[in-house]
Amino acid sequence: MKRSVIILFIFFLNCDLTARKTIIKMATLAPEGTDWYGLLAEMGQRWQEVTNGEIRLRIYPGGVVGDERDMIRKIRIGQIHGAAISAEGLTEVNPQYTFCFIPMFFQSYDDIDYIRDELKEDLLSGAEKNGFIVLAMVDVGWVYWFTKEPIYIPNDLKEQKIFTWAGDYKTGKLWDQAGFNSIPLAVPDVHSGLQTGLINAMAFPPIFVLANQYFGITSHMLDMKWGILTAAIVIDQKIWNKIKSEYQEKMLIIADDIGQEYQLNNREDADSAVEVMKGYGLQVHKPSIEQVKEWESIVESMYPLIRGNVVNAEVFDRVIKMSGQLPSRQ
Repeated sequence: MKRSVIILFIFFLNCDLTARKTIIKMATLAPEGTDWYGLLAEMGQRWQEVTNGEIRLRIYPGGVVGDERDMIRKIRIGQIHGAAISAEGLTEVNPQYTFCFIPMFFQSYDDIDYIRDELKEDLLSGAEKNGFIVLAMVDVGWVYWFTKEPIYIPNDLKEQKIFTWAGDYKTGKLWDQAGFNSIPLAVPDVHSGLQTGLINAMAFPPIFVLANQYFGITSHMLDMKWGILTAAIVIDQKIWNKIKSEYQEKMLIIADDIGQEYQLNNREDADSAVEVMKGYGLQVHKPSIEQVKEWESIVESMYPLIRGNVVNAEVFDRVIKMSGQLPSRQ
């Protein structure tokens, strides 16, 4: 009898320990083996350590869950619990993340740090109001144009078929109204789109182009900072609220530490991806001062279309108002 009671006690104890473990399912477009994936893997390992094994992270890389908008939708219905996403997906969490969608506005890391710090509280609180907790917020690199044929001026780009994110109808409409040819695609379909000729131009950070080996087709890069890609790690507030408060604090510190370390390393190694691709035939084209002015002119002419459509009107006005305070313009 005593032996049966002991066995039963051990059984329920093991059930309790198992029940206490929380598996957080997190998705990302980053392929396995990339630095961004490594960031998540390290975060998951450290979470497990500081929570005594109660929190475990399961990563779904390479877009297997779908595009970033799919990830947010699946978080809302409980299929996954979090995502490491760019500003494209973050706009579904908080429209104010569109602040980084103004082409050619940011030209230095000091600029992006300044604006993001000014907007940080609103970015975090706005996401929380929509049911998401932002665990870390970083930039993942300057965005450049990569094309199958070389481009130097806006008219060259008008001859190309430009990738735009599937579901981002406002950006597609903006390009079309400005005289460009936009083709909406989910990011997991970009490679096949390039192979079939459906698209032949795209704006991405070099590290993303290298990781996905797009440069074999888009073998020309315009050496002009088109934008900055901001990213964040987000988690569903419902599952976050189930985690012990003392664990939440430790997990936030870990996520922020790893994010900042990634950002620092990424900034220092920003040029290495371009150098690697140049070794495989990538041609980098430096525009002249006059050509850059052409780009700046057409971008400014698009501001009325950008404001309130691609970029949230309130945040657009705030960012433009702060332009004179940017470190690069002092």
